Amino acid sequence: MNNDLLDFDSAQTLLAQAAAPITRHETVSLAHAVGRVLALNLAATLDLPPADNSAMDGYAIRYADYQPDVVLPIQQRTYAGEMPAALVPGQATRLFTGSLIPDGADTIVIQENTRESDGQVHILQAPKAGEFVRKRGMDTTTGQPLLTAGTVLEAAHIALLASQGLTQVQVFAPLRIGILTTGDELVHPGQARAAQQIYNCNGPMLAALVQKTGAQAIHVLHARDNEPDLRAAITTILADCDLLLSIGGVSVGEKDLVKPVLESLGGKLALWKVRMKPGKPVALAHIDGKPVVCLPGNPVSVYAVYAMLVSPLVRRMQGRTNPFPQVSTAALRLSRPHKDSREEFLRVQWRHTADGAPELVPYANQDSSVISSMPWASGLARTPAGETVNDGDIVKYYDVAHWLA
Repeated sequence: MNNDLLDFDSAQTLLAQAAAPITRHETVSLAHAVGRVLALNLAATLDLPPADNSAMDGYAIRYADYQPDVVLPIQQRTYAGEMPAALVPGQATRLFTGSLIPDGADTIVIQENTRESDGQVHILQAPKAGEFVRKRGMDTTTGQPLLTAGTVLEAAHIALLASQGLTQVQVFAPLRIGILTTGDELVHPGQARAAQQIYNCNGPMLAALVQKTGAQAIHVLHARDNEPDLRAAITTILADCDLLLSIGGVSVGEKDLVKPVLESLGGKLALWKVRMKPGKPVALAHIDGKPVVCLPGNPVSVYAVYAMLVSPLVRRMQGRTNPFPQVSTAALRLSRPHKDSREEFLRVQWRHTADGAPELVPYANQDSSVISSMPWASGLARTPAGETVNDGDIVKYYDVAHWLA
């Protein structure tokens, strides 16, 4: 067990690499594919559009037939979904957006630049050769890469898949996560609470965080501070889940029993004191090839450690291409200079000044037990370790809308 402080970036990288992506695949309909992670590379099976078609309402002509103030007989009218006859030289085909271009035609004259009467069209403005023709394969070409494995499927991806005629898709099976809270002082919400007890908010919160990142909280268990209860809960979770997240019980107190129980089950625990605030103590073990991550006990610490350290591991295990979401920067608003020996992740709101510049406004009380700060905050502002940060300094910003997605 290493007692040295581990810098945040190293801890984040180590945790993100603590397990390989799961290998289970399943086939789902497109209707149920939103938010799922694509398991296989996909190539286009269809040219889109499948044939040349019109981008506008107008008239299909041969560009060679155009002359100033030319009047052309209208050979036919063709609507989207109809098959046009080949265009006779010296004539025009009236068509509409999405109509197929008749063989022989190569240019569309939009209706705004024409006048139609008595079965003829008078072209009032010179077209450009090939104008307003959507060429076959302009969008996708058969055989070209379509989507890569690891893509989190959104509505736009569903449109692309449906345009290829697909009704279902191979995705990674949902990541199964088990949650274990510990401590004799905790009781479930809704139960009678003694004066020395508090309600267990970490379990419901962590389950919600797991679900928000697209995984399944298979078990949300609580164990009292004794080895038999802890061993039973951990054994249950490991039997059914890909990843175990525990809260509390891995420090050096007399009732911090998670470490010996994990070791009795074959786990070798690495406890890191991460140079971050909140969330200093974080532990990692593997049992039967499954990662076990032990989080600190304060609710804000659980929130911050899951968002900053655990969520990249979750995304990697889900098979996502990029486990690290975007990081922004903005000016941090401070009433006085700020300095800490650890990198601190301040709960902040992203706002804009009167001139539109982004700024980060911290919550007044940054204690790691202040639960009310979490729904208030839009994200976390990262201040560097050992450096003085002054009002208006630019710092990194982790938007929970991205880091918990």
